[in-house]
Amino acid sequence: MAKKIDKELGKKELGKLKNEANAFKDFISRGNVVDMAVGVIAGGAFGKIVTSLVNDMLMPAIGVLLGGLNFSDLSFKISDATIAYGNFIQSIIDFLIISFCIFIMVRLFDKLKRHQEEVVEEKKSDEVILLEEIRDLLKKKK
Repeated sequence: MAKKIDKELGKKELGKLKNEANAFKDFISRGNVVDMAVGVIAGGAFGKIVTSLVNDMLMPAIGVLLGGLNFSDLSFKISDATIAYGNFIQSIIDFLIISFCIFIMVRLFDKLKRHQEEVVEEKKSDEVILLEEIRDLLKKKK
């Protein structure tokens, strides 16, 4: 009797596991999830590029303009704790530059998308004109 109950529970658990696997497969094969994954990976790589731009090119130039100031060295001590506010300033600058770059990229993609939509509308209007001409010729034949 106990073996029969264990066997039935095993079948139910296996059925639940198959249902979950199918649900996961359906979820992962949606286009939005794949697009999001690509966006996250590309965003991470883009963030590294911008961080390098900030740390290796912009911040040294800003430091020279500010009399050799290096933001990452800015800190003060309270007892045994060191408050590294220069790193915080550096992170704010990174965030602002990354945000600006993303803003520029989104605007470019929007312009490209609008241009593609206009081209599609032009093609549709050409097709509509052609179809109207065909309709008119068919009416004349009758």
